[in-house]
Amino acid sequence: MHPLDALTEIAYLLERERSSRYKSKAFRTAAKAIEGLSDGELRDPGLRRRPGIGESTFAVIQQTLAGEVPERLATLRAENAPVGGAALRAELRGDLHSHSEWSDGLTPIDAMVAAARGLGHEYLALTDHSPRLTVANGLSPERLRAQMEIVRTHRGGGFTLLTGIEVDILDDGDLDQEDDLLRALDVVVASAHSKLRMERGPMTRRLVAAASDPRVDVLGHVTGRLVEGSRGTRPPSEFDADAVFAACAASGVAVEINSRPERQDPPDELLPVAVDAGCLFSIDSDAHAPGQLSLLDYGAARAEKAGVPADRIVTTWPLERLREWLERPR
Repeated sequence: MHPLDALTEIAYLLERERSSRYKSKAFRTAAKAIEGLSDGELRDPGLRRRPGIGESTFAVIQQTLAGEVPERLATLRAENAPVGGAALRAELRGDLHSHSEWSDGLTPIDAMVAAARGLGHEYLALTDHSPRLTVANGLSPERLRAQMEIVRTHRGGGFTLLTGIEVDILDDGDLDQEDDLLRALDVVVASAHSKLRMERGPMTRRLVAAASDPRVDVLGHVTGRLVEGSRGTRPPSEFDADAVFAACAASGVAVEINSRPERQDPPDELLPVAVDAGCLFSIDSDAHAPGQLSLLDYGAARAEKAGVPADRIVTTWPLERLREWLERPR
């Protein structure tokens, strides 16, 4: 193993376990700092004084050069073994919900693409946030148009990066982005991020409106709950699940099975409701860093346990079939 690979894998695994962004960034910064250096330059004790190299990253470099698996890497590998649900996980061809540093992600688009390719994805939708979510550096129409041009350059060699957005569902069910832009994107994930404790009736109408909107493809983390993690916990929004999932089924909108362990959304008890309603599903990572793209195994395990039919999961479909669904009559 080369030290560059060791540093990159450590950053990836720190991202997967949702450690502090500063930890993973330190290892990615160190990896960038040693790009192109010879083994002799890497063995030089003066390397420790190079900008971007700290005590921990220097130790990883030296352990790797000695032919060892760095202690930090060995520990992270053991802590991040894949979870169950392997059968369904193997059927997933892509991911329709991810973020880059253009909004609140941690890395450039290139790093997300490299990680997706490394996982064997055929496609990935880049779905950075919309303008109203200022805390997440949501994309203005002008920034989104600029991003779309960049996204379209990441196609070929068996992989396609799809243009997209995670658009905020406004209080009345409308969407937080210009209509022409939403219609021009490959993938629109609609999610509620504010007023999640809205009363049951208004919240039902809000989600039904979004699920019935012809511009929407995926209804993201539908209850908005948090069950663990650094942000604490948050109860699920209250709404009429039968009405919301019926609207999704009628419009061909996929219900997202959000793979982040802190979300586990929809809750287990709602997945059979969506299955019985005839919904499509999208198992997504909601990744904010390259290592988090691998969280799909959590979503696959939950879907498999709930008996979600694989053929109704759009992220098991090849790109041609996926595009046919995305371009369906609205």
